[in-house]
Amino acid sequence: MTVERDELGFDAPAPLGHPGRAGLPDGHPTGPEVGERLPDFTLPDAHGQPVDYHASRGRAKSVVVFFRSAVW
Repeated sequence: MTVERDELGFDAPAPLGHPGRAGLPDGHPTGPEVGERLPDFTLPDAHGQPVDYHASRGRAKSVVVFFRSAVW
């Protein structure tokens, strides 16, 4: 496997010209804005138990990090 580093220092097992490594087009939404309320969602925790995002944290603040992989 060949790993190539782009101009931002990101290494990925895909050639630099691969469409999966392309950035998002101008004006494309990248996710919620800071302070914007997220929609209701439920995901499994590390033990496979469902966790409702809004119900589980009550009124506590939180940080949600979205990670876009260059190549799936």
